[in-house]
Amino acid sequence: MKKPVLIGILLFAALIGLIVYSSIGTSANRVEVCMQYDGRVACRTAAGSTKDFALRAATSNACAQIASGVTDTIKCEHADPVRVTWK
Repeated sequence: MKKPVLIGILLFAALIGLIVYSSIGTSANRVEVCMQYDGRVACRTAAGSTKDFALRAATSNACAQIASGVTDTIKCEHADPVRVTWK
């Protein structure tokens, strides 16, 4: 096998290893958040490397389902969650 091909295979394997390692590390904090906005309710689960990141991601995902437009989404994301369940 030629040297450039071998180097390419090794770099690809290292990249796959890094992706797997980082994916495993981010699931340390899992949370389900239920948000209510404009009479609608949505619950979403997210994982993150920190509790704050996981909470923000789940809140954002839930609000994306029930709010339309930038202004409504921002209002929804700043509202208090109906329910927060750490997993």
